Amino acid sequence: MKNIFSRFTPKSQRSKSNIAIILTAAILIEATSAIQYFYAKEGIRKEVEQRAEGELQAKSLEIRNVKNIVEVAVANTVWAVEQRLSEPDSLEAVTRMMLASNEYIVGSTVAFKPYYYKSKGRQFAPYSYKSDGKTISKQLGTKEYDYHSMEWYTKPMQTGSGYWSEPYYDKGGGEMMMATYSKPIHNPAGNIVAVLTADVSLDWLSQVINAHHIYPGSYNVLLSREGQIMACPVETLIMRNSLEHVSSKMEDSTISHINRKMLAGENGQATVRDDKGEKKYVFYDQMDDDTGWSMAVVCTDSEIFHGLRHVTFMLGLLMLAGMGLLGFIIWHSARSARRLEQINTEKKRIQNELSVARAIQMSMLPKSFPPYPDCDSITIYGQQTPAKAVGGDLYDFYIRGNKLFFCIGDVSGKGVPASLVMAVTKSLFRTISAHVSEPDNIVSQLSDSIAEDNDMDMFVTLFVGVIDMCTGNMRYCNAGHDAPLLISEDGKHLGLLPVDSNIPAGVMRDWHFTRQETLIDKGTTIFLYTDGLTEAENFEHKQFGEQRLHDTAKAACIDGKPSPVTIIEQMTEAVHKFVGEAEQSDDLTMMAVQYTPQKDRANIQRQHTITLPNDIEKVPQLHEFISSIAEEAGLDMSESMGVDLAVEETVVNVMNYAYPKGTMGVVNIVATTDEKYLTITISDNGKPFDPTKQSDIDTTLSAEERPIGGLGIYLVRQIMDDISYERKDGRNILSLRKVLGHKVEEQVPEA
Repeated sequence: MKNIFSRFTPKSQRSKSNIAIILTAAILIEATSAIQYFYAKEGIRKEVEQRAEGELQAKSLEIRNVKNIVEVAVANTVWAVEQRLSEPDSLEAVTRMMLASNEYIVGSTVAFKPYYYKSKGRQFAPYSYKSDGKTISKQLGTKEYDYHSMEWYTKPMQTGSGYWSEPYYDKGGGEMMMATYSKPIHNPAGNIVAVLTADVSLDWLSQVINAHHIYPGSYNVLLSREGQIMACPVETLIMRNSLEHVSSKMEDSTISHINRKMLAGENGQATVRDDKGEKKYVFYDQMDDDTGWSMAVVCTDSEIFHGLRHVTFMLGLLMLAGMGLLGFIIWHSARSARRLEQINTEKKRIQNELSVARAIQMSMLPKSFPPYPDCDSITIYGQQTPAKAVGGDLYDFYIRGNKLFFCIGDVSGKGVPASLVMAVTKSLFRTISAHVSEPDNIVSQLSDSIAEDNDMDMFVTLFVGVIDMCTGNMRYCNAGHDAPLLISEDGKHLGLLPVDSNIPAGVMRDWHFTRQETLIDKGTTIFLYTDGLTEAENFEHKQFGEQRLHDTAKAACIDGKPSPVTIIEQMTEAVHKFVGEAEQSDDLTMMAVQYTPQKDRANIQRQHTITLPNDIEKVPQLHEFISSIAEEAGLDMSESMGVDLAVEETVVNVMNYAYPKGTMGVVNIVATTDEKYLTITISDNGKPFDPTKQSDIDTTLSAEERPIGGLGIYLVRQIMDDISYERKDGRNILSLRKVLGHKVEEQVPEA
């Protein structure tokens, strides 16, 4: 019996030991599972919070961008309305222009205070809006539509500043759900007499808010400053209920708390349960201070933690099935493998997102070359190579009228922040240059926009040029950027373009950027680049430098006439050969613009001449002359009046300044029209006088604050598309050019 007992005792001990090991393993597995579940859940919760914040920021940025575009469009049009207060019948053209120049604006009106124009009655508000792809104009003020009591009219009239209205259904107006931005109109005495508006459809907001959710089952809600539901998945609730009304019918009072927080402009997150008891997470934030709009991202608990709970359940099954050390080891190995897979998956996800960001950024740059196959005056080529997945360099160009507008820039820093500033800069260049022709004014307005609320102290070195493709005259403004390289047609002459040492754009507001001017010879190539070219480093930390830049440009011209493509390709090959295997340290962007005018020009179709003595009393003779010219050119009444005003203002200036008091002389006015342009040349043999040197006045100042002079040339610049002056053979020659807009469209390259 003892032998038998002795034989079985060790076995029992081993069983107890095995049981202890199994129990220990089970406890360890359970403890490990609990800890893993806790940290995994916490990690997922933080990830959801970050993704929700990213969703809120992305939607906010998109809505603010459009809001800013609309506000800029209204601000840039206010002056036009104030200049035409004496011409009420021409204001309809201004509202139609607002719709034509901005895709986000679906309606616009100029609404005057009661009986401002006695002949028009109590209400006068010329209104234009888009409907089924067409622009329709009508008189907004009627007995049924008393706009004097509406928020979009009363608020700016009371406050004297721009105002975003509460969303509403515009019955009797645009007949759609919309929000309206209004800005006061002042008469010459400085009194508010009307408001200029821009309507934005709520359909667009719904599309933005309900696109690209962070989870398939998540959804977004947009509230107005009064708590009205502006956008949500349930269309029947939009602008028909407030969140307070909806939450009052729900058992969980937390929703009412969230509503109060959102209306107060606060941000945060909360957990709620719906009527079915389902747990949901709500992340909310204010989208914009001016509009008071707030947005909430709602995600369900079951969707967020579905994967985690599934993994936990599987681990429980493994614990019950294994209950042993081997099972623990196998489970531990499997867990390690899953972690590695998650890391690789996350890495791939990040790489994919950066690849998408890179593709989006590159799509913003011109990529179709040649961009203007039918244009025989300009040849352009450009390319960009970011140092990281995304970069901060930019270049852009487009043709408006007979002018080529182009720019190249380099944002401070690298990566995602620089790419965001790059996108904003390119958008501002297009938006501002669509209405402003002088490069220094373009850079000034762009710089002020970037400098505003620039908490990260980002800035942009920028070069902006405007080439008159008929004359080769180039006006340009440099904001701390590298000077472009000029290469002659035969390649024998090259040198840096002289540039002023202005500060980069975005450093400070109200900086006076200087404008420069030069004449580009036929066949000359303007080679523009960022410092990623000259500062490219090899393994020895030596830079490519300006000398290699010049040498490579000369080499590109050896085999014949240089072309933009040849110059950039050889420059790219040279810098890659110099750098070798060294990592690219900065973004590399190059653009080449070659001026290639043809000898044959369009034949002049019509020419008319009038000569006036140096006597202001003879100026009224111009009206009939300009009227016939405008009719022949096909200008509408508003355009004809504008040209008449511009010519009269210019001729009066010539008589006052070119000829001293008591001096007799004549002023010759020659009007030429062809298929594209109306050109009016005003010449005299008086003393040298260049009115184009007069700086633009600051229209934001009151009449008492503005310095004397400058209003006339400012008005001419706003009416005409191009103004140029030269002194030739003892004569002053001033040319005013207007593009016949109904025949020539703006040419914008594919981006």
